Amino acid sequence: MATQLRDIAHFFADGSSSPATRFSDVFDPNSGAVQARVGLGTAADLDKAVALAQAAQPAWAATNPQRRARVMFKFKELIEKNMDSLAHLLSSEHGKVIADAKGDIQRGLEVIEFACGIPHVLKGEFTIGAGPGIDVYSMRQPLGIVAGITPFNFPAMIPMWMFGVAIAVGNAFILKPSERDPSVPVRLAELMKEAGLPDGILQVVQGDKVMVDAILDHEAISAVSFVGSSDIAHYVYQRGVAAGKRVQAMGGAKNHGIVMPDADLDQVVNDLAGAAFGSAGERCMALPVVVPVGNDTADRLRAKLIPAIEALRVGVSTDAEAHYGPVVTAAHKAKIESYIQMGVDEGAELVVDGRGFTLQGHEKGFFVGPTLFDQVKPSMQSYQEEIFGPVLQIVRAANFEEALALPSQHQYGNGVAIFTRNGHAAREFAARVNVGMVGINVPIPVPVAYHTFGGWKRSAFGDTNQHGMEGIKFFTKVKTVTQRWPDGGDNGDSAFVIPTMG
Repeated sequence: MATQLRDIAHFFADGSSSPATRFSDVFDPNSGAVQARVGLGTAADLDKAVALAQAAQPAWAATNPQRRARVMFKFKELIEKNMDSLAHLLSSEHGKVIADAKGDIQRGLEVIEFACGIPHVLKGEFTIGAGPGIDVYSMRQPLGIVAGITPFNFPAMIPMWMFGVAIAVGNAFILKPSERDPSVPVRLAELMKEAGLPDGILQVVQGDKVMVDAILDHEAISAVSFVGSSDIAHYVYQRGVAAGKRVQAMGGAKNHGIVMPDADLDQVVNDLAGAAFGSAGERCMALPVVVPVGNDTADRLRAKLIPAIEALRVGVSTDAEAHYGPVVTAAHKAKIESYIQMGVDEGAELVVDGRGFTLQGHEKGFFVGPTLFDQVKPSMQSYQEEIFGPVLQIVRAANFEEALALPSQHQYGNGVAIFTRNGHAAREFAARVNVGMVGINVPIPVPVAYHTFGGWKRSAFGDTNQHGMEGIKFFTKVKTVTQRWPDGGDNGDSAFVIPTMG
């Protein structure tokens, strides 16, 4: 007798359900089995969420920022209390190991901690005496109803990056998570409600492209934040802007790690093991390209990398000893393996081949072994495109200038790192490289929550980064007030003169 699949639905403010007519399977990446199904929503479902948000948002915006911050404090407490169960739920649908799942949640929680300080951040500017008896001040006000469209690879972090800031400043937020791992976003919304967030301020709508287009076209949604592949990010940006929305759309990446001859290679190899292969390489800040400067550096690095890669443990997501787990779906596994074959066909040297990896007892799981290429050339398609899997490519550079040019000229510009003991080289590199986020002896340069996250070139579309003060700016609009309180001394005889003209 077949087991009834668990259904994952929308999270509406009024607790109601909306029967779906289309569904998408949610897999257990460890076994390859379908474990649940998610109902794919329609424009009518979005209309319902928007109506509930419209009813609730004005009162939330009028709530003083201290009280909004208290909800964030309580939500933070609840996340910490439920960390283990959230991590297991996350890894069961995504496949990342529990330690990575907790890191996913923690990095999102850091933005919630930033949002706890919203009373200070929302303070405006004030100029007294801008003109005779005239003062000028500004205030930041919420946009109203905003939305987020988030990817499968960080089902906790990226939603919290978006809704933490958006809600703290007074907006209502509608979240459309990935249909591949949709359970954690619903659980986050439930915990927000438990923390005291009024009904209608955070809702989750499930769906695919039909729901994405409905969000981009809906006239009541003022802004959309997106993270995903670059082609889709570009589409989201163009369609959203055409509909008059404010849009930030973060895309793909091909991050480089430059290894100077003076670098500590043991540290570099240790960093690469986590940055290239952690979370099975399924993150936009992974480090899939390493650029040793000089053949001697490359040969020494390669000799150290091979045994380190062979020592990596690939296991089920609950294996505490595993360095990484399966990838998210069978289709994604096939895509990664097709890129490995592409690299072989293009003439790169396949040093370690991760294809055909199986785990005893989990032969149908979506596992890909760690893979290493050498002699990769910038002209190769497998170098130019994002693989998004546990594949590390060595691209050799003859000198510093050649190494600098590789990430600077690449179509993506999300993150880059340089490994060196030379302060001058590091400073020169950071100033000149054409990439949005730079690490100096830091392999994954994701900024802390009170700074901002964002790439350049085809890694980001829009003018504003995520979280930090850039996030505050994105989810608010500035109103500037010029005020005068006449003292009656001129009997109304003097004409008003603009302060800058007086």
